[in-house]
Amino acid sequence: MSRNIQVSRLDRRAVEDQEVEIVERKGVGHPDSISDGIAESVSRALSKLYLDRVGKVLHYNTDETQLVAGTAAPEFGGGEVIEPIYILIVGRATKEYEGAHLPVDSTALAAAREYLAETVPELEYGTDVIVDVKLGEGSGDLQDVFGEDEKRVPMANDTSFGVGHAPRTETEQIVYDAERELNTTYYAEHPELGPDVKVMGKREGDRIDITVAAAMVDRHLDGLEAYDDAVESVREFVTDLARDRTNREVVVDVNTADDYEEDSVYLTVTGTSAEMGDDGSVGRGNRANGLITPNRPMSMEATSGKNPVNHIGKIYNLLSTEIAESVTARVDGIRDLQVRLLSQIGRPIDEPHVADVQLVTADGVDIADIEDDVIAIVDEELADVTGVTKRVIEGDVSTF
Repeated sequence: MSRNIQVSRLDRRAVEDQEVEIVERKGVGHPDSISDGIAESVSRALSKLYLDRVGKVLHYNTDETQLVAGTAAPEFGGGEVIEPIYILIVGRATKEYEGAHLPVDSTALAAAREYLAETVPELEYGTDVIVDVKLGEGSGDLQDVFGEDEKRVPMANDTSFGVGHAPRTETEQIVYDAERELNTTYYAEHPELGPDVKVMGKREGDRIDITVAAAMVDRHLDGLEAYDDAVESVREFVTDLARDRTNREVVVDVNTADDYEEDSVYLTVTGTSAEMGDDGSVGRGNRANGLITPNRPMSMEATSGKNPVNHIGKIYNLLSTEIAESVTARVDGIRDLQVRLLSQIGRPIDEPHVADVQLVTADGVDIADIEDDVIAIVDEELADVTGVTKRVIEGDVSTF
């Protein structure tokens, strides 16, 4: 098989060398990330349901999930949720196969409940948050494209594209790690920190400014002084983390909108801004690589919730990122690399219309010297495209 793989020089400076860089990550408790997380947890649950009942994944998509914010009255020592958050699981799914009815809606609701309990533990399911499900049947033509032959590579469901890049810059790594560490290692000893942590990084020259918006949980704080201590603790933690990853100057600010004189601080009942006026939608937050990176090309596709078998908006965004990471890890002399994969509807997903690899090399490294190695790795990754499907279903790949 001869795949259309193109390798060329990237017509810009490496992001690490650009004068200004902006990077963002929305934490798992952000309303957009909650929508992404539920959509993807439902997606995995449906895939496993289909595999268990009929031996293969049937057609579905849950990538239109929406979150409508509630209303809360937080106060030190513990407030209350007044109007619950409302989450609507929206999409299409196969509910009947060869005469057998499949418990699609109940499976979706159970997956959402489990995800929320794990991710936003302060939310009481059924009172603080209400989850509804509206999954219609898929269209017949797309179900046909989905295919029934398990022995062949699936056909692309759409003419679309995915993009990926590597390696991460220092700013990207700091922003990603800060949110992940705050919501895991740090949270384990600091229950006052809610999961709604948003991290924004800005680098100008050799100075990196990190702005953290950290929702604090009211029942774990007895007053403004305790709140201030919690904010300062987050600032110190992120500062230390950042300085471990760069020799550049680092400045960290936390909850910059707080106004202590007006008693206006980022205090919540549940640890998420979704409790008070902040709505969420799938695909409005982190891209498939876990970041929002305006210095690099990005796809507008929502990765979470799409089926992992032939939906290009999911597969190619995940695969292009894996390709970029694999190439830069295995081929020396690449400072910046971006991958664009374009599909054509009805074409095998391991044969993209084009696989476009653009790169910035280190001084003294010519593209011609490494082109064959790059093409070989891209070809190898494309040949294993169905491996992405397996890893997604098992939860080994993050979509946001």
